[in-house]
Amino acid sequence: MRSILLASVLIGASLLGGCTEGVLNPKGPIALAERQILINATGIMLAIVIPVVIATLGVAFWFRASNERAHYRPDFTYSGRIELLVWSVPLMTVLLVGTVAWVSSYDLDPPKPIASSTKAIKVQAVSLDWKWLFIYPELGVASVNHLTIPVGTPVSFELTSSGVMNSFFVPQLAGQIYTMAGMVTRLNMRADYAGTYRGLSANFSGDGFADMHFKVDATPSERFAQWVSSTSSAGLVLDLKTYADLARPSAAVTPFTYHSVAAGLFDSIRMSSTQSDDALCRSYPTSMRAER
Repeated sequence: MRSILLASVLIGASLLGGCTEGVLNPKGPIALAERQILINATGIMLAIVIPVVIATLGVAFWFRASNERAHYRPDFTYSGRIELLVWSVPLMTVLLVGTVAWVSSYDLDPPKPIASSTKAIKVQAVSLDWKWLFIYPELGVASVNHLTIPVGTPVSFELTSSGVMNSFFVPQLAGQIYTMAGMVTRLNMRADYAGTYRGLSANFSGDGFADMHFKVDATPSERFAQWVSSTSSAGLVLDLKTYADLARPSAAVTPFTYHSVAAGLFDSIRMSSTQSDDALCRSYPTSMRAER
């Protein structure tokens, strides 16, 4: 018995050992609320899983071959009380889990701004093959495969894709949200603790998918201001020409920054994706377009 208990503890520790950078170790209000949804849903489901496991073991033990008190009833076909028990408990569980998940998810609607006395910073994110571009339109700078944000300040994202659909995910700060060509999705998050967090693509997008990750540096406001100042004083200019070079497929790209960003570039990226898709659609035969 002691060996079984020790083995269970060791297995549990090994399974949870990789959760330091995941959803079970939140560092912001959105991720914290999402973890609570996960805990609540798991607790509700365990309310049926545990009794079912115990009942299964109990039935197997009671109807063992050596138990002469167990009655063998080969003609038994139906019991209203058993049917009521079998269906009512799962139904109540589904209703509870669904209600908790729906209400909580509604409160965490991605475009919903985070209540704060501090003005949110706007970031425009573009998923490329196979890297991430982050534009700070109000600050006039941009970065690739590296996101820097101030601690305690909400961040309002606008996200799109240069081509294939992708998914933006920072497990310790916010849930994932898809990026799609020609469309803009929105997400809000906030880091309550300084640190470096893992960001990644959560949707397979081709050969370079495994290297499509980035770091999120949450720094104090003073250090964030210093980063903006140093970034805006050196580097390349992000315009349509340099963006075209950046948009070429490449993997494992070392993070770098742009000290200036052309006005309206994000909208141009979104519109160019729409126009490319329309041009591709027009190039198809009529029958293929109908199927598409």
